[in-house]
Amino acid sequence: MDIVPDLVTNVCPFFFSFFFFFLLQPTGYMENSVSYSAIEDVQLLSWENAPKYCLQLTIPGGTVLLQAANSYLRDQWFHSLQWKKKIYKYKKVLSNPSRWEVVLKEIRTLVDMALTSPLQDDSINQAPLEIVSKLLSENTNLTTQEHENIIVAIAPLLENNHPPPDLCEFFCKHCRERPRSMVVIEVFTPVVQRILKHNMDFGKCPRLRLFTQEYILALNELNAGMEVVKKFIQSMHGPTGHCPHPRVLPNLVAVCLAAIYSCYEEFINSRDNSPSLKEIRNGCQQPCDRKPTLPLRLLHPSPDLVSQEATLAEARLKSVVVASSEIHVEVEHTSTAKPALTASAGNDSEPNLIDCLMVSPACSTMSIELGPQADRTLGCYVEILKLLSDYDDWRPSLASLLQPIPFPKEALAHEKFTKELKYVIQRFAEDPRQEVHSCLLSVRAGKDGWFQLYSPGGVACDDDGELFASMVHILMGSCYKTKKFLLSLAENKLGPCMLLALRGNQTMVEILCLMLEYNIIDNNDTQLQIISTLESTGVGKRMYEQLCDRQRELKELQRKGGPTRLTLPSKSTDADLARLLSSGSFGNLENLSLAFTNVTSACAEHLIKLPSLKQLNLWSTQFGDAGLRLLSEHLTMLQVLNLCETPVTDAGLLALSSMKSLCSLNMNSTKLSADTYEDLKVIPPSLPPTLLPSFPPSLPSFLPSFHPTASKYWFFALWSLFSSRKAVPLADKAVNGIMAG
Repeated sequence: MDIVPDLVTNVCPFFFSFFFFFLLQPTGYMENSVSYSAIEDVQLLSWENAPKYCLQLTIPGGTVLLQAANSYLRDQWFHSLQWKKKIYKYKKVLSNPSRWEVVLKEIRTLVDMALTSPLQDDSINQAPLEIVSKLLSENTNLTTQEHENIIVAIAPLLENNHPPPDLCEFFCKHCRERPRSMVVIEVFTPVVQRILKHNMDFGKCPRLRLFTQEYILALNELNAGMEVVKKFIQSMHGPTGHCPHPRVLPNLVAVCLAAIYSCYEEFINSRDNSPSLKEIRNGCQQPCDRKPTLPLRLLHPSPDLVSQEATLAEARLKSVVVASSEIHVEVEHTSTAKPALTASAGNDSEPNLIDCLMVSPACSTMSIELGPQADRTLGCYVEILKLLSDYDDWRPSLASLLQPIPFPKEALAHEKFTKELKYVIQRFAEDPRQEVHSCLLSVRAGKDGWFQLYSPGGVACDDDGELFASMVHILMGSCYKTKKFLLSLAENKLGPCMLLALRGNQTMVEILCLMLEYNIIDNNDTQLQIISTLESTGVGKRMYEQLCDRQRELKELQRKGGPTRLTLPSKSTDADLARLLSSGSFGNLENLSLAFTNVTSACAEHLIKLPSLKQLNLWSTQFGDAGLRLLSEHLTMLQVLNLCETPVTDAGLLALSSMKSLCSLNMNSTKLSADTYEDLKVIPPSLPPTLLPSFPPSLPSFLPSFHPTASKYWFFALWSLFSSRKAVPLADKAVNGIMAG
């Protein structure tokens, strides 16, 4: 008896499902589908005392009566069937054109039908465009006038729809063959504007990018040339200070990069082994030993440095002619014997760097000559990059897009390209925003950035270092690690810095003074050379004298003696602090309280001169990120820091990761984020076991019972975090991290 319910439960659902599915199978007259081509007429039917919402289809051999659930669904069926029926008709008519007057008339009727259709679907406008696209691809012998008539006829459909790929190819051909046609200005302009505003990925529709590229080149062929292109860019940006369309800039940059690459594409493909950027850069510093992979012409070879094999190769290799109709390449190798840069006998001094700079380095120069069309294309799109860099709101994104140097290495070896692009880099170097000028540096370690390419000795440097000095000046003002940046300059660019300072460049004079002030240079002879360089110019001599005065004051300040603890009165200013520290010796000062004063980040220049400082209280001051970065570079022995109610942000707090001696940190009521907290928490300092963080008496009673290994969590969200509801999640994370330890 118990088996029957199980059978009903398990079998019946399957049986009823199968039976229901069987009932849904078409039977009788509905077994065969009705093709759209077989429908002769579609009518709405309604009569008294009859089912409502009926639709009658007339087909050969009878009629089909369809009943919908409501009038809306019936009308939807009616218009959809009419649309399908008419589309089939136009496909049939336009597939075998006889007279183009009739074809043009049918295209206009097709466009009107699509525009007046009550249906809302992407295919309503795309289907006519695909029909016309297929028509044009199958009939390539049309005249120019017929081309323009068809383009004008389908123009209304292009206002709100992207052209299909085949139609894009047809448009590209028209732009190349008739760039001065009025169709380009009147019809293609709104189409390209829509592409730039709404396209999300040219990788999925590369022909849209190619069409945009050819359209801009067609504008450049007009009488006004770049003025028309400039007005087009202005129309894309808009009259306001901020462009309302976020996709315009990335799309324009993508078009520019693709066009610039196309200028060198034939040259790239014609070479079996084009040189890497590293080889190009090193070519300006040392002779290139790599065997050439294309015909070379050695000009003025040095017999001491050119091997016999290279001499034999010279006899075989002729003046270069690359198999390309667009590009001609000439590679020259000039070698000069490097002077012996060794110290005199019995002397460990370094070679004179100024003398090294005066020696012309052995270089490998690649001279690239583009054809007329490629040269015009390159000039047009580099000019567009210049126009883009002139807009303040576009410059941060443009700098970010160009930071990885997305150009082929052949372009970077082309003197004309790097000379024209220099304007864009100069605009980045002049922008005071860190998000812009920081993009001059490389995206990661070991990779060249614009700073390296346009610095003296770089492949793109064509001046005496003016751009390099501008980049150094702006980077020194807001660079994350000022001391680290100076170390990098001292290791890699000390020679160019000294040469520019010798020529009176004030920025380089300041750099050399900072190197001396921060003890960046360890070698005594190099220090003497820097001092000699500074004293050789008026501005350098004056700044060096100021440096000496500061050093004397610093020695007096750091002389042993004075108080160990010091508290400034409330509302004291930076000038008050400077005046106080200049009044005596503070070499023993270990604890300094500036709480509730009006000091700012500017006082950091005085704080870093205190050698014994271990505890610093900046509670409720205006001490910001810039000062925090400076403290993190110089006060590496600081143990206690109070930043409560200061305007520091994540950008400055991340600099604290270098302060390995820090064991107590108060960041209540700051803009600390959870992500920065996690980043700092995983960097434990090398603290002795006795240097444990001290807790105030107002902390909850459970805190002193932590496990002893909790000392590895050098960063704590202190008791005051619990007083702010906004900071409770951070406090919970801190407590959980300590408890887990």
